[in-house]
Amino acid sequence: MAKAFASQGDMTEKKITFDEVGRDLWAFTAEGDPNSGVIIGDESVMIVEAQATPRLAGKVIEKVREVTDKPITHVVLTHYHAVRVLGASAYGADQIIMSDVARGMVEERGQEDWDSEFQRFPRLFEGHESIPGLTYPTTTFSDSMTVYLGKRRVDIKHIGRAHTAGDAVIHVPDENVMFTGDIVEDHSACYCGDGYFGDWGGTLDNIAAYDVDAIAPGRGGALIGKDAVARAIDSTRDFVDSTYAPAAKVAARGGSLKEAWDAVRASCDPKFKDYAIYEHCLPFNVSRAYDEARGILHPRIWTDKRDLEMWAELQG
Repeated sequence: MAKAFASQGDMTEKKITFDEVGRDLWAFTAEGDPNSGVIIGDESVMIVEAQATPRLAGKVIEKVREVTDKPITHVVLTHYHAVRVLGASAYGADQIIMSDVARGMVEERGQEDWDSEFQRFPRLFEGHESIPGLTYPTTTFSDSMTVYLGKRRVDIKHIGRAHTAGDAVIHVPDENVMFTGDIVEDHSACYCGDGYFGDWGGTLDNIAAYDVDAIAPGRGGALIGKDAVARAIDSTRDFVDSTYAPAAKVAARGGSLKEAWDAVRASCDPKFKDYAIYEHCLPFNVSRAYDEARGILHPRIWTDKRDLEMWAELQG
C-alpha cells in the first residue's frame, strides 16, 4: 500500500463542546468526531449514541453530570457502526434501543465493522481494551416507538434509509428538536460506505418535513434555528449527490473504480476538501457509490482485508 488511510494519521485531540439545543436537550460535539446527544426527562436521562469505547463514553457522562444528577436509563443507537455503539456499557442504562434492522446488521456484520473501523481510525478507539464485546439492544422497533421520560415524550423513528439501512432519528416534540445521527452532518463529510445514495435525499426530505427548530447532527456543530437546520440539510444533500453522480457516470460506461475515484474527487474536492474526515471517508464513499451504480443494492461488508485491497486499487 502506497500510503496509509488519512484517518490512521489523525491523532490530534479534538475540542469538546456541549451545547443546549433546547430545554434540557444537549449536543456533545467534538470538531467532526462522533457526536452524542443528551435528553433530560423528569427523573431520568436518555443518551443518543454511545461513543466507540466505555472510556470515551465517560467524557459524555462527565458533561451530563455538569447539568444533571438524574440517572441514565436509556441509550438510543441510531445505527450499528462501532464508533457509535461499543461504549454503551459505560452508561449502565436499563434500555439500549435500536431499530430491528440495525440489530440485524450487528448480527450480520458487527464484528467485521469493528475490526475495519479500528484499523481505519485508531484514535476513535481510545481505551478499546475496555470494550466488553459487541453491543446488542435490549429493545428494538420496526417503524417507530415512543419513550416517556416522565412527562417528556421522545419519539424514535425509522424514516428511511440513508447512512445505513437501519437509521433512526429521535424527535422531542415539546422543544421540536431532532437528533439525526449521521443522516445529517455539518461541515463534516458524510460517511457513505454503508449508505443508500438513491434513498438518502428522500430521507432528508422526511427530516425537513418535521420543520424542527434545532438538530443535533451526527458530526459537526449543533444546528440551532431553522436557517442552520436548512443549511445543513442542503449541504448534506449536495455532498451525497456530488459523490454519487460522477461515480454513476463512470459505472454506466464501464469505467473502473479508480476512474470513479478521480471523477468524484474532481466533483467534491472544490466544495468539500476542508470538511472534517473528508479524506477518510472518500475512498469508502466512492467504492459504495460505484457499487450502487452497478446494481449492488445492499452494501457489501467492509473488512480490514477488503479495506486494504480497495485502497491499494485506488492508489494504483
